Amino acid sequence: MLLFADPKYLYLLLLIPVFLVGYAVSRYLRGRRVKALGDPALVEALMPSRSRSKGWVRMVLFCLAFLFFAVGLARPRSGARLAERTTRGAEIIVALDVSNSMLAEDYSPNRLERAKLSIARLTDRLQDDRIGLVIFAGTSFVQLPVTTDYVSAKMFLGSIDTGSIPVQGTAIGDAIRLSIKSFSAQSEKSRVIVVISDGENHEDDPVEAARQAAELGIKVYTIGVGSAEGQPIPVNGSLLRDKNGEIVVTKLDEETLRAVAKAGNGAYIHAGGEEFGLNPIIQDIRRMEDEEFGSIVFEEYDEQYMYFFGIALLLFVIEMLIGERKPRRKLFEV
Repeated sequence: MLLFADPKYLYLLLLIPVFLVGYAVSRYLRGRRVKALGDPALVEALMPSRSRSKGWVRMVLFCLAFLFFAVGLARPRSGARLAERTTRGAEIIVALDVSNSMLAEDYSPNRLERAKLSIARLTDRLQDDRIGLVIFAGTSFVQLPVTTDYVSAKMFLGSIDTGSIPVQGTAIGDAIRLSIKSFSAQSEKSRVIVVISDGENHEDDPVEAARQAAELGIKVYTIGVGSAEGQPIPVNGSLLRDKNGEIVVTKLDEETLRAVAKAGNGAYIHAGGEEFGLNPIIQDIRRMEDEEFGSIVFEEYDEQYMYFFGIALLLFVIEMLIGERKPRRKLFEV
């Protein structure tokens, strides 16, 4: 299977139909000029050595040569193999709340989509750091194990919604404990958990879970999403109501999130602005001691462009050697 390092050059192939149409039009216009001189049969008789087919042969060869040349510019490669790569950085696991309360629209378009956008921007700023993703509501799930594949991280992030966890609720403590288990065996020092939630914990003791993380040398940061005034929760075109028919209003529980961050030796940040509160966390991560990670990656492709350039050169040379005249001698004469 061929892969292209610079696929943008493949757009040059769109010129090939232009060449063919342009040549056909030029031959048509030349035919009209010949007719203007007199009888076409008589004109052809005056030029017995002129070949009517060699022009098209040259044009086809030129187009084939151009095709191979354009493919060569796109740098086709094959034969990727596994190689070991060593990087230095930190491991970051983002625990994202996907409960129904994250549908509140005190952020545009809502809390969850705004949080997902901020995480995507976080991956854009990472270099050799590893990132993992845990989602939680009434229970927790590892959406993405720690990786340096930021493209895959964004793909997994895009598929998250409030239906990703079937059990509703907000179990921050369970998410922190699952995040602790999700760090790689290579990581010992620079480990960070970032909890993004509105803080309305209804299931367990998140402060104790954060304290357990701190004892293992893991820092726990919390980002509060929402407002103290609260917002209703839109679900399926209407507002979520409780069993008494009252509209449910979800409010930011900063007290719980502050306590979790304090127990986890991290910091609490209220989400706001374009960077959603992630800048201070990234700055703290940059001050940590980088760890060395070994990973297996695909690299060392075999470049194939030189073969395409060679074929293109050969076809160009053949095209130039073919003239417009008929051969003087036939290969087989009777």
